[in-house]
Amino acid sequence: MSTAYDDWVGRTEERVERIGAPAVQAMAATLDLDHAPTAGEALPPGWQWLYFNPPVRRGGLGGDGHPKRGGFLPPIDLPRRMWAGSRIRYLADLPIEAQATRRSRIVKVENKVGKRGSLWFVTVEHTISVNGHDCIVEEQDIVYRDATPPGQAVAAPTAPVRHDGEAQWGKAFEPDTTVLFRYSALTFNGHRIHYDQSYARDVEGYPDLVVHGPLTATLLQQLALEHSGGRALASFDFRGVSPLFVSRGFQLEGRELDDGSLNLWARGPDGDLAMSAIATLR
Repeated sequence: MSTAYDDWVGRTEERVERIGAPAVQAMAATLDLDHAPTAGEALPPGWQWLYFNPPVRRGGLGGDGHPKRGGFLPPIDLPRRMWAGSRIRYLADLPIEAQATRRSRIVKVENKVGKRGSLWFVTVEHTISVNGHDCIVEEQDIVYRDATPPGQAVAAPTAPVRHDGEAQWGKAFEPDTTVLFRYSALTFNGHRIHYDQSYARDVEGYPDLVVHGPLTATLLQQLALEHSGGRALASFDFRGVSPLFVSRGFQLEGRELDDGSLNLWARGPDGDLAMSAIATLR
């Protein structure tokens, strides 16, 4: 079915950036890791999101802190925007300090109607390569939705989702304001739900500052590597289910499936499913 944004399907964008070691060191410090990978080593999975983020001028930002609509992404006239999930293939190591190219292409723009009104789904394919060789291919789903009515919390679903699997291993993570601030800075993410408490509560309807979805996805990939038997990730598909909030510790859990893949998930402090993922190894 034709949509108002058909002309955006197939649009492309290209960015070139060095996979600089200082950002890697800062990310390792943010996650409180003992070791930061150095030049020539492989960039850990999920850390590619530190790079290729456009340095939009302050005057080019919307009221939510995101870049204003239009340009590469379609100018969808809905006020709330979120990263809903991704399907990632890790084809080869992305070396730290390498000069890399990311080519982005809009694959699909689709309209649906949900419980909270109109929803637009934009799927963008990102391919990161070094010297003409593809290292990472990701399909990213971006969702646009209507504003939350005043006084209605977006984080209070009528039927919270639970994960019905039994974890073989897991660990706790305690998100604080420093972690959220640092991750926003590292990814040049100006979305105010991650650092502006009054905006998150009064405008977007959240009870507190929101933990970044890609940060949770990065932590789940780190958990997968800790239980990979020394193998690297071949793919990682994740889907956000419900938000996590600052100063409310959450659980990262997982188990190995019969086919050797890993089922991973994040649970909020009340046991609600926040993110689910499947990882394969190579």
